[in-house]
Amino acid sequence: MRSVLLALFLLHACPPGGASDLPEDLTLLRTELALHLYRIVATDGNRTNLVLSPAGAFIPLELLQFGAQGNTRRQLVQALGYTVHDPRVREWLRAVYAALPSASPGAKLELTCTLYVQTGMPLAPCFVEQVSRWANSSLEAANLREPNGTTMLANGWAPRQTTGERPGGSTWEQDGGCVESAQLVLVSTVSFQSVWRHRFSFSDTQLLPFTCARDVVLQVPMMYQTAEVNYGQFQDPAGHQVGVLELPYLGNVARLLLLLPRDRDTPLSHTEPHLTASILHIWTSSLKRARMDVLLPRFRIQNHFNLKNILYSWGVTDLFDPLKANLKGISGNTSSSSKLICIVFGAVFNQ
Repeated sequence: MRSVLLALFLLHACPPGGASDLPEDLTLLRTELALHLYRIVATDGNRTNLVLSPAGAFIPLELLQFGAQGNTRRQLVQALGYTVHDPRVREWLRAVYAALPSASPGAKLELTCTLYVQTGMPLAPCFVEQVSRWANSSLEAANLREPNGTTMLANGWAPRQTTGERPGGSTWEQDGGCVESAQLVLVSTVSFQSVWRHRFSFSDTQLLPFTCARDVVLQVPMMYQTAEVNYGQFQDPAGHQVGVLELPYLGNVARLLLLLPRDRDTPLSHTEPHLTASILHIWTSSLKRARMDVLLPRFRIQNHFNLKNILYSWGVTDLFDPLKANLKGISGNTSSSSKLICIVFGAVFNQ
């Protein structure tokens, strides 16, 4: 059972200047897909605190659309609900991702996507160009057929990571045989470190009781402050009362939305199934300024996920079948296809 308090961390940015030619329904579509991704990860045997970046899952699927053809491309487009081959979509997403690595003082946000390619595999120049222009993505040569090749990837899971450590257990050990038989391995990572716009004082942090699910009470380091915040009380479609608190980070690079059932006997799992992009938009746009005492557990969350099972549930299956995978646009070889293992190591979130 997960804690009653849940932080759903969605990386979101607007293009420079706040202008966008993309229809508003595309933004809602991506938020809906983010909620879908969260529900799958949260119910897939996960019983701990969870933080994820939807952008870290979307970028690999977008990047592969540049090299996929035939039914493989159709599956990728259907899973996302949009195609990067639409010039308007492509340019809007480029502007969004360019705005993510914020240079704001006190904030560090790094989003990377690395496509490891079997050494000696030819690459189409047009695909190489698209990778170089997409969301801090890069191509790296690696010998995926030898143990040393997978060891290199395991020790360097994010080529430009800044946290100095790899989250969680060893996904490479679990999928080692599959990786060694692959010609392409995609790793997407996100690291976020920042400070609150209204900072919590370390001197006000103390051990206090925190009530989790099933009335389990733990003593945890609790941050405290009295501040002007955005807050609202709402009712979900099932009739549950929910409090929503917004805590912005320095420079407004991101916001943390906290959802907490007003009835302590109502688990958050009763509200989660009813969350939609439209509901979140209504709630966040209806928050009001209020002066409140805010107590929040100090936390640091790390997660990593293998996207293979998630992509299967989204209908993306050809990528993992060497007889069906059609990624001819990557190599430029019309007579060959490539097998791909797509792995995403999710967020490293420090607070």
